[in-house]
Amino acid sequence: KLTSMGFYSPRVFLRHIFSTQEAGVWPIWMEDETGRLDQTVVGNKDFSVTSLPVHLTVSPAAERLRYILGDDEETMPTPTLFTEMDTLQQEGDELEWKESARWVKFEEKVEEGGERWSKPHVSTLSLHSLFELRTCLQTGTVLLDLEGYSLPQIVDDIIERQIEEGLIGPELRDKISFVLLRKHRHQTKKPIHRSLADLGKSGSGVSECSIFISIHLYTHCLAQSRSMNDIADTPSTDQLKNKFMKKIPRDAEASNVLVGEVDFLEKPFVAFVRLSQATTLGGLTEVPVPTRFLFVLLGPLGKAKSYNEIGRAIATLMVDDLFSDVAYKARDREDLIAGIDEFLDEVIVLPPGEWDPKIRIEPPKKIPSADQRKSVFNLNELGQMNGTAGGGGPLGEELAYTGRFCGGLFLDIKRKLPWYPSDFYEGFHIQSISAVLFIYLGCITNAITFGGLLGDATDNYQVHLANFMSTFLGTALAGTVFCLFSGQPLIILSSTGPILIFEKLLYEFSKNNGIDYMELRLWIGIHSCVQCLFLVAMDASYIIKYMTRFTEEGFSSLISFIFISDAIKKMVGSFKYYPINTDFKPDYVTAYKCECLAPDTINLVHPKAENSALSSQELIAFENYFTLDWTQLSKKECVKYGGSLVGKSCKYVPDLALMSFILFFGTYTMTVTLKKFKFSRYFPTKLRKLISDFSIFMSILTFVGLDMLIGLQTPKLIVPTEFKPTRADRGWFVMPFGKNPWWVYLASFVPALLVTILIFMDQQISAVIVNRKENKLKKGCGYHLDLIWVGFLMAACSFMGLPWYVAATVISIAHIDSLKMESESSAPGEQPQFLGVREQRLTGILVFVLTGVSIFLAPILQFIPMPVLYGVFLYMGVASLSGIQFWDRIKLIMMPAKHQPDFSYLRHVPLRRVHLFTLLQIVCLAVLWILKSTFLAIIFPVMILGLMVIRKMLDMVFSQHDLAWLDDILPEKEKKKKEDEKKNTKKEKKKGKGGNDSEDVSVLVA
Repeated sequence: KLTSMGFYSPRVFLRHIFSTQEAGVWPIWMEDETGRLDQTVVGNKDFSVTSLPVHLTVSPAAERLRYILGDDEETMPTPTLFTEMDTLQQEGDELEWKESARWVKFEEKVEEGGERWSKPHVSTLSLHSLFELRTCLQTGTVLLDLEGYSLPQIVDDIIERQIEEGLIGPELRDKISFVLLRKHRHQTKKPIHRSLADLGKSGSGVSECSIFISIHLYTHCLAQSRSMNDIADTPSTDQLKNKFMKKIPRDAEASNVLVGEVDFLEKPFVAFVRLSQATTLGGLTEVPVPTRFLFVLLGPLGKAKSYNEIGRAIATLMVDDLFSDVAYKARDREDLIAGIDEFLDEVIVLPPGEWDPKIRIEPPKKIPSADQRKSVFNLNELGQMNGTAGGGGPLGEELAYTGRFCGGLFLDIKRKLPWYPSDFYEGFHIQSISAVLFIYLGCITNAITFGGLLGDATDNYQVHLANFMSTFLGTALAGTVFCLFSGQPLIILSSTGPILIFEKLLYEFSKNNGIDYMELRLWIGIHSCVQCLFLVAMDASYIIKYMTRFTEEGFSSLISFIFISDAIKKMVGSFKYYPINTDFKPDYVTAYKCECLAPDTINLVHPKAENSALSSQELIAFENYFTLDWTQLSKKECVKYGGSLVGKSCKYVPDLALMSFILFFGTYTMTVTLKKFKFSRYFPTKLRKLISDFSIFMSILTFVGLDMLIGLQTPKLIVPTEFKPTRADRGWFVMPFGKNPWWVYLASFVPALLVTILIFMDQQISAVIVNRKENKLKKGCGYHLDLIWVGFLMAACSFMGLPWYVAATVISIAHIDSLKMESESSAPGEQPQFLGVREQRLTGILVFVLTGVSIFLAPILQFIPMPVLYGVFLYMGVASLSGIQFWDRIKLIMMPAKHQPDFSYLRHVPLRRVHLFTLLQIVCLAVLWILKSTFLAIIFPVMILGLMVIRKMLDMVFSQHDLAWLDDILPEKEKKKKEDEKKNTKKEKKKGKGGNDSEDVSVLVA
């Protein structure tokens, strides 16, 4: 092309470009259908690459690939390729092909000692080797869709084509065939050292042949006809038993690269072969995988290193997602070359003086999707905006406004009904066992913690600290029903902090105004149920579209901090019950004692004395004074009989506070460590994953065992042993009438509205977090169906005097994390791919059934120390923060810029704007925390709803570009954006009608 334009070197061409550009114009060459080039110029002000039609801004190689690969989504994906490179070597007097490297995704080399494989690493290629490979494909033989059934037949076809094309002479046929059919020694086999007895038994006579011996020896070897073929027709036992097969997908195919140097060639012998059908070629490949591609490079002596680099180049290309597609669909030689050109367009060159080529680059933890590369119109963005990644948020058709009565509810039922059978049988997996144990312990810990707080707040009307029966019963009943019939069974219902706050305020209001608490609570529950049904009927869940990441993160962070603070408060409380003696001095150990003294006898009068009138208790105390040995009584007995404890050590319990802290912090630390164990380098993958899945269970067993071994009287889990109401003055059911004035039944509509807002926000925000696109859920959501069941359970629990239950954000996130699935077979060096979540109902049902039957597990559960469960509580709170972008941005505030992680939003949003957005979220979170902790907690539900209003106001502070990366774009903004794009498209079409004559002309812009 350059020569036809009058430029005889790139230097002259570039000089012409710069000289014309300095004159204020850009030179452009237009190529018509005949290939003729005409030069024209465009002024600097008029020229813009972005103003050119899209099809003119794409490179010729990319245009060709788009045509090759096509846009048909129905085409089957190409199989994964396992690539093996063998080099021709001489082992003693034998000539053989020795495996030197292999690729599934990343490169593994045979170390120099030959006794082991290297660690998987990213292939680093020299740019020169890629250009040489391109030249080899241009000048060598390319056979596409060759009918091949054995290696000898394929080799004969390759040599025959080379002779037909005049690339080699007929006299080289047998010599090349002999070399290509030598045996292949793979890394699984040890070097062969043949004894004299082995040579006597062998009739092949190969020992006389050597790659470096003179040419006449080849004639002697070739005289043995087909005995020179060392390749077995079927895979060997070593191949079939190779454990490396576990790392290769079942539908994988092989590409074999053979490179070597011989002394009978004067120029390279190159062939690229694609078989019409993948064929197993015996011992050619390390593993019994059928071969689809074969690349052969034999050349003259003295260039072994160059040949090896060319072989590595083609092997690396064959495992590249884009080039492998091209190799499967190429129609001719030019298509393959276009694939290499596109690969070269994306190659990044590292300066030789600024890094060590001997360094092996570790495989990245996350690789960009191959789909972005396969699209020639991609913007080369490593990250993706939150606002555009999911079409304006993590929501879909589940929240589309139908405009019909209960339209969203009917769609939820229609969507979830086909999945109902699979929701049960897909739960039968070993991973479900660990999930059930983890969530069960989390649920009973949550029930005991919040149940105790609720009991304290309501004077044990609902829960008594010594009898958690109502909490266990309510959790089991509500949770089982919800998991059976809800739209998203992965959500776990439980008592939550916001509900606890409202219950406390409601009880104080009832107590201060002389209103029966349980009856008022019942009517609030009934009104709230009716309001939930109204919201479902009107498709009110549609407003969830306006809950962006800003609202979700604020609410979920609040719930996480409630979990963390409650765990720490409970742990600190144990230091109050069992204080540490900070004034202890070992030298005065003799002074530390505790004695029980009898009560004062001055006021005691003998019952036979005159005018004495002692009560029965005083009579017992009088007799105890003379009959008991007060010095031998225990601490409890001393207090029971009216004695007094005297001594410096009476109020201290040695070691309990410290032991409780060890159990608490040890459980949390061990759980975090074991959860990350699957990313360690120890033990096989399956064992690491098993340890990670059962991390909670193993941590609890470990520290329960430690507690039993030491034998201290640490506070233990209190399990109910009786099935009865929590108070003697209340029955199993709450009557709706008789204790309050009639107007209370109507006025309860107002507090019920606050409860409904709280439940709606709590339930739906938790559902949005669970249903995020990052979790790759496939069975759809059920926002309306979830809300209607929460409403029904609200009324049922109110009638039974049980706590109200709603989606527990932290436990639901933990449930999702415990059911995440990863690919079982992954390429060496490649991180297991996240496949999604095991969506089923079985784990949730089993968790709540176990909670219900916990009364029968009292003999076992009573050995679990409460500090251990507080450690689990702390872990769930901290773990739920790990996936929140808000928490990542808080940590950025304390990091110098050079040490900050490479988050995608930091590339597109100024750091000061990121910190401002984070600061506003912190302020909102602080306000919510203060509100829930003061008398203003009654408006707490409204303030959560107010987060959506604050997010709307942020549009006036931040640009839509910044919000698209830091948050989600609000629906109306996204809608307006799409409308503007449609208008621009129409304008471009109108403009393009007058310029259709130039559409068939490609542009070369200098």
